[in-house]
Amino acid sequence: MPLPRPTDPLGEIYAEWSVEFEAHPQMSLQLMRWVFEDWQRATTEPEEVGYATTSLGGVPGILVTPAGADPSRMMVVMHGGGFALGSASSHRKLAGHLARACGARAFVVDFRLAPEFPFPAQIEDGLAVHQALLDQGIRAEDICFVGDSAGGNLAVAMTLTLRRDGRPLPGRVLTMSPWLNMENTGATIETNNDTDFLITREGLAGNIDRYLSGGADPRDPYVNPLYATYEGFPPLYVCAADTESLFEDSERLVALARSAGTDVTFSVGRGMQHVFPFQAGRLARADEEIAAMAAWYRS
Repeated sequence: MPLPRPTDPLGEIYAEWSVEFEAHPQMSLQLMRWVFEDWQRATTEPEEVGYATTSLGGVPGILVTPAGADPSRMMVVMHGGGFALGSASSHRKLAGHLARACGARAFVVDFRLAPEFPFPAQIEDGLAVHQALLDQGIRAEDICFVGDSAGGNLAVAMTLTLRRDGRPLPGRVLTMSPWLNMENTGATIETNNDTDFLITREGLAGNIDRYLSGGADPRDPYVNPLYATYEGFPPLYVCAADTESLFEDSERLVALARSAGTDVTFSVGRGMQHVFPFQAGRLARADEEIAAMAAWYRS
């Protein structure tokens, strides 16, 4: 039986990547990093949004400033890419669409990548940005942590770390297709294998090895937030596609957070691909999701 073909721009890009990965199984990590910079191709350039390459708390990144944005409201964006790939550049347009819809500024963090810098370097970088914003006078409740895929893991883990340390929590946490299960045991990795054009169990395993190369336990709740508790967690937004391999991660996170009394909004993209809001400006369903995130953020 033939496999389904992509029906959206993001699926087409993922399918193109998969062909190259299969043709070049020994592709170097550096070459994979160059490939993943292509992620931004799925997103249109948002209108009336400015970008500045800068740093916060000694951490490099891109400051995203939509016209008319409230300077007192900030999003800290942790990009996806399996902790080893992706960058502020690959995600700046997605951040621009989201920040513009929300009327806020955003800082897309160019955190250190694994395996050169394994866990918890990425969390430390995100929290250094958070502290720098507080030092600038931004109120904790006016900061929103945002993350997609592995960046969704980081956004959640950063919040858990702040809670553990008794430090001010962000006012909101927003995740897109978060990758949380560092044991690589999610059922939908298998059941959705034929409808997810990017993610495979083998690919996940490689990134887990890179992220945990410092010896961290895959069941550590700051590595794998599916082992965490969520009492006192800020309002949480989760969106994911029901046909993607990591869908079970989102379902489990939502169930855990709701059982702890956390205010959770769960949005499902029927038939979409991993991090489907990447198609902002190109696909109506992605634009609808950006609008839904903004409505949640402003509420």
